[in-house]
Amino acid sequence: MSARGQVLELAILGRLREAPMHGYELRKHLNATLGAFRTLSYGSLYPALRSLTERGLISAAETTETAATVTRPLTGRRARIVYELTDAGRTHLEGSLSSAGPGAWEDDAFDVRFTLFGSTDATTRLRILEGRRARMVERREAMRQSFGRTSRRMDSYTAELARHGLEQVEREVQWLERVIDTERGTRGALDYGRINPAQTPASTTTRADALGAPASSDASPTNKEQA
Repeated sequence: MSARGQVLELAILGRLREAPMHGYELRKHLNATLGAFRTLSYGSLYPALRSLTERGLISAAETTETAATVTRPLTGRRARIVYELTDAGRTHLEGSLSSAGPGAWEDDAFDVRFTLFGSTDATTRLRILEGRRARMVERREAMRQSFGRTSRRMDSYTAELARHGLEQVEREVQWLERVIDTERGTRGALDYGRINPAQTPASTTTRADALGAPASSDASPTNKEQA
């Protein structure tokens, strides 16, 4: 299975842990709240649901709903499949959430893992955050070196785009450091979620913005509402 497929399955199990739901609800939720799956199609979702069902990690039960009970216009009554996490699926999810290897630091996986931090133990959360920070610092340095070598050969628009990408990475490193401080309970927690406009342009989007990180000084990622 591809890394993206594994991340999608983790996102599905994490969502079904909260409540059973049918495929339409599940897709709507993932598209709205998980950056990695904002363009998730039924062609990707239903094969994943079928695989999880065949492996006994989720169960599928047919229900009948009327047009008045669903959000889409329907005519008469229609059978729908509701998916629910099984005991085996719950055990599998707990095992996945206890891992903190490099796979959890990658772009798509990190977003999903962050939304599941409320069900992840503190040690694992910190290891994932520190791994992600190390990865982003490494990316930042590589981008700085590349920009320094090639900027003179770029036209103004290409150079501006490269500079924008570098600023995004720098902002994520700053955000990660604040979240790590929060996890450790250090003084830096007081600045969690705040971005200094004098340091970076307000137009740059951070991973904190995308995930809805709280802006108040007393916020903590452990209290972040789960997706």
